[in-house]
Amino acid sequence: MIAFPLESLEPVAEAVYEALGLSPGARPSARSAGLLPRALESFRELAEPRGMERRLRAAEFAAVFHGQGRNAPRTPLLQIFPRASRLHLFAFTLGEKLSTEIRRLFAGEDFALAAVLDAIASQAADHAGRLAEEWAAGEEAATGRAGGAPVARLYSPGYCGWHISGQKRLFAALEPERIGMRLNESFLMTPLKSISGVLVAGPAAIHRVEPTYPFCAQCKTPTCRERKAARSA
Repeated sequence: MIAFPLESLEPVAEAVYEALGLSPGARPSARSAGLLPRALESFRELAEPRGMERRLRAAEFAAVFHGQGRNAPRTPLLQIFPRASRLHLFAFTLGEKLSTEIRRLFAGEDFALAAVLDAIASQAADHAGRLAEEWAAGEEAATGRAGGAPVARLYSPGYCGWHISGQKRLFAALEPERIGMRLNESFLMTPLKSISGVLVAGPAAIHRVEPTYPFCAQCKTPTCRERKAARSA
């Protein structure tokens, strides 16, 4: 089982300020600097990190991925997952208490504090995905299979041509309701700060994707490009 200690999810100040739009290396205003400790205190008090996973065979995941048949005709994941060594459906949430507090603050109690707390929670959820990737890679590495160090990546409905409606079959197969997650009619998850998808573990080469798909031009979270840049550095 994947462990998500709260202290391992808490982002550093620089990451929070960058998420709020501050240029790297720039100094935050006195007000922003004063809000961060308050927001971190709320995060530590209210966050209830919970995650779950379920290992699937490629044929089982193919049915989940197909979903309602609304995926793009060509998607990176369609080429990636058949070559994976391991596939795990995955879901994680920071819990309803934190989401409720963020909504309350945005509703008028304290918009500035809400923005900082929201940024902290978003960073924490993203980091949970990275911890899950490390866990999945470690599970594969423990098998001792040859072929170099395995790499695991999280792929989620709503990205890279996997239609957001794919959440419905993912939820049916994984049942993240057991950790307090729900899906609405628009396939959006609650609580607010939740993530889901499939952890794909295998040789690093299977994740090397060129951003040449039709939907790549509209992508606002090009993690594939960031990963490629990191490999080239």
